[in-house]
Amino acid sequence: MRITAAVVREQHGAFELEDVLLDGPGEGEVLVRVVATGICHTDSITRHGDLPFPLPGVLGHEGAGVVEAVGPGAKGVAEGDHVVLGWPWCGECRNCLDGQPRYCVRLGELLVGGGRALRGLDGAPLASHFFGQSSFATHAVVPYRGLVPVDTSLPLDLLGPLACGLSTGAGAVLNVLRPGAGSSIVVYGVGTVGLAAIMAARNSGATRIIAVDRHETRLRAAQRYGATDVINAGVDDPVQAVHEICDGPADFSLECTGNLLVCRQAVDSVGMRGTCAFIGGAPAGAQVELDHLSTLWGKRVVGVLGGEGRSTSLITTMLDLHRQGRFPFDELITHFPFERIDEAMAAAEAGEVIKPVLRMP
Repeated sequence: MRITAAVVREQHGAFELEDVLLDGPGEGEVLVRVVATGICHTDSITRHGDLPFPLPGVLGHEGAGVVEAVGPGAKGVAEGDHVVLGWPWCGECRNCLDGQPRYCVRLGELLVGGGRALRGLDGAPLASHFFGQSSFATHAVVPYRGLVPVDTSLPLDLLGPLACGLSTGAGAVLNVLRPGAGSSIVVYGVGTVGLAAIMAARNSGATRIIAVDRHETRLRAAQRYGATDVINAGVDDPVQAVHEICDGPADFSLECTGNLLVCRQAVDSVGMRGTCAFIGGAPAGAQVELDHLSTLWGKRVVGVLGGEGRSTSLITTMLDLHRQGRFPFDELITHFPFERIDEAMAAAEAGEVIKPVLRMP
């Protein structure tokens, strides 16, 4: 079928809206009309070559839409269902069977393998299935296992970011760190991911929630959504400030920026038996150097993909918390029409908006 997609033809290239051809759903696949899709930092770093997705191709991985066709073997959805397009997973490997599909053994292939469902009008292939979807398009063919059905009364143009950015921050807190009563947590970088983590921490037992950033507007937003303390890293040494606020190291830290200096600061902010989680995307080949002795003394440094766990349970939890007024993620979103995708990406990269979401025509 003929659809419209935002094609990136070369590294660092612009998003070019083009008419392209999309194959119908195959075995285990579903055709979704995309209503809206979020723009994520991962889309940006992939365009610039820091994830190995082949180009030319179509990015986008925070889609939400309506099921239009169901391929053979696809289960759990029907035509007309409203869905969030979550991460793909094979359902057969050890990690999937252990309830951790974010760490599917086939993850690299499924996220950035560049499956060939798309072609230009001249027949030339375009890489597709970015994170199982390539949702910078009016339609996407996706594996059924990645879909999360949602109530038809919910506004689809708000729900796409639940698939990645919001899940990454909130899930790291709720599924991995799980702060106990009276604990302290410091969040480095309070864009979409960090603010979702702040909101989640407010729904935990943590009583000291510290936000670190260089943008005063984002620090004020962090206070609005649950931060008890804020640190401007452009003014103060954040590690020293954390130790002063907590009267020692924090119990938990989250690194949401992918900046290597900040990674080290996040690790140094926690002490013995403390846990630092890396959840931000760093440039290709990035390496972090840690102090061996202080890490040896019971400190834990963990990597977390997509908030861990299953998309359905995590997204459902965030929606329930939102309905109860405890996770106001909708306030982070700024909408742009699809044709202004370059403007939306630039606004996100400049920090002018927190979470841009593209509405499809």
